Amino acid sequence: MKRIWFFISFLLMANNLLCQDYKPLTKIVWPESDANDSIYTIAGYRHGLSFFPQVKHADVEYIAGEEMTFNIFHSADVMNEWMIRWSKEYPELVDLYQVAESYEGRPILQMTVTSKNKGKHTDKPAAFFEGNRHSGEVTSAESVMWLADHLLTSYGEDPEITRLVDNFTFYLRPINNPDGHNLYIHTAQSNRSTVRPTDNDNDGLLDEDSPDDINGDGIILSMRWKDSEKGNMIPDPDDPSGRIMKRVNPGEGEYIIESEGIDNDGDGEINEDGIGGLDLHRNYPENWRPERGIEATGRGFTQYGAGEYPLSETETRSVVTFLLAHPNVYIVNSMDTRVPMHLRPPSTSNSDERMYEEDLEWYKYFDNVGKQITGYERAGDVYQDYGRGNPLFGHGPDFGYWYYGAIWYGDELWNGARYKDYDDDGDIDDIDLLRWDEEENDGDGFIEWTEAEHPDYGAVEIGGFHPKFFSQNPPAKHLLPWARNQALFNLEMVKHLPLLEWEDIEIKKAKSYKKDSTDYMITVTYRNTGKLPTALKQAHLVKIVREDQVTISFDRELIAGDDQVMKIIREEQEGRRGYYGRGGIDGAQSSITLDAGYAQGESTNSREFTIRVYKDTEIKGKATVSSTRGGVLEEKEFVIR
Repeated sequence: MKRIWFFISFLLMANNLLCQDYKPLTKIVWPESDANDSIYTIAGYRHGLSFFPQVKHADVEYIAGEEMTFNIFHSADVMNEWMIRWSKEYPELVDLYQVAESYEGRPILQMTVTSKNKGKHTDKPAAFFEGNRHSGEVTSAESVMWLADHLLTSYGEDPEITRLVDNFTFYLRPINNPDGHNLYIHTAQSNRSTVRPTDNDNDGLLDEDSPDDINGDGIILSMRWKDSEKGNMIPDPDDPSGRIMKRVNPGEGEYIIESEGIDNDGDGEINEDGIGGLDLHRNYPENWRPERGIEATGRGFTQYGAGEYPLSETETRSVVTFLLAHPNVYIVNSMDTRVPMHLRPPSTSNSDERMYEEDLEWYKYFDNVGKQITGYERAGDVYQDYGRGNPLFGHGPDFGYWYYGAIWYGDELWNGARYKDYDDDGDIDDIDLLRWDEEENDGDGFIEWTEAEHPDYGAVEIGGFHPKFFSQNPPAKHLLPWARNQALFNLEMVKHLPLLEWEDIEIKKAKSYKKDSTDYMITVTYRNTGKLPTALKQAHLVKIVREDQVTISFDRELIAGDDQVMKIIREEQEGRRGYYGRGGIDGAQSSITLDAGYAQGESTNSREFTIRVYKDTEIKGKATVSSTRGGVLEEKEFVIR
């Protein structure tokens, strides 16, 4: 019964999303404003802004300023404020709306950016860029915001940006996991998942042993204490400062190291069941696998963090339902941190085993384009290039290609400060990170070991690399190139989208088979001036797109009864692929539509029609071209004399 009700609820939600007319937003209301609201974990903590103690991180801007800069991270409040400002300042370019409500009740906001004066957003080829699916990977949100700011402030000034915004649509979702974002930005806590309570240690309790800020500095660091019997860490002899630790065999070390916290549930382990655990990037339907313990045989593949069922989470579901309702989207990048890498399908097999060759060539092409723009050393498929032969299930890029037939990346930003092998030992290790931090980051990335009193272990030292703004994300002063360069790669992919333009409408007399009439052949030709074809082969296979369609139409009075001037020769077209006729007066056709296949990049495409004219008079008609991912060519008039 529970499953049935879920299915009904899902259909209702999907129908609302597909059919709704998004209304502009002017105010954001967070659940924290409701003092009676209570979303708690077993431990009694509440996520988000009310997860105490609240923290103000030096790398984060919490109140929106007069300028949008990218030498600092931004809270969700600040990002939302800027999106509202943009929607008011650029009403001809921006629509801001809520696409869903998060697990904890926060609005998930999205912008549509395109020139409204140049046509409807759904009539243009489109791209979708999403950030902050993983709660702590906030650099991705900044990249989406940088792109939005770049498009809006450059429109009308930069000819190329103006051309792109006129002809294409950008759907921009900076934060798809606002619960996790708020947890990360406003507290000492860090995580990668959603905040949905999860039993990570299989003890029947939920989120009962999250990290604890022992020394109250607002950061969950590492803690070390001396233990001559079980110690497995020593100060790295290659680091004379004694800050970097090196692992040795248990009992051969001087210290034990754990993340900062206490054993809240008394099971002998620290921080083993922190906040959440469900991974939105394992929740997509393509090749989804259940959690361990759910799979009945014990012999099948399982996937940690997968969720109860595919698209169980509103955050992931809202992406899928939005995109299915907007099949004009051709380019997608749903971004994370940190490798860095341009990451694409497949996630469970080698690229050439399952992908159409022509589609794979485009992916390989964009791999190389991406590396040239961002400088990332790695680009390739999830299964081989990222996982080294280990599969990932329920992965976004796989849904994006096999279900949705799009160019879909899940790029990883930030290199974890792994810039250079300073000591030439063949490995960029923590000593190299420390060296970069000292020379390029003013030493702000490493927090010096300081003494603290632990309730169980007594005297400990707490310190290490900053987990939020060094390890998982760049320090704020180094944010700009990572946010910008990733956005420039996304923008470069948009430049390759198909773009239709009129070529010619040619009219020739054909042989007539009846007296007092003349047959005409009408050839409608258009050009795809973009580089990508109007659809990938996979998109055609799964029918997420229609073939390009060419339509000719005439005034209905021309085909009326005894005064009939002309008619469309039905028998000449009925045998052609994708014949669509529209009835007029007395059942005669006033228009006809023919499928035209898919226009390849930088090439022409055409369709032929036959009409029969009974009177020596001028006949005016109109032609249109419609492509799911190539856009719509507005009516072009033609005359038969």
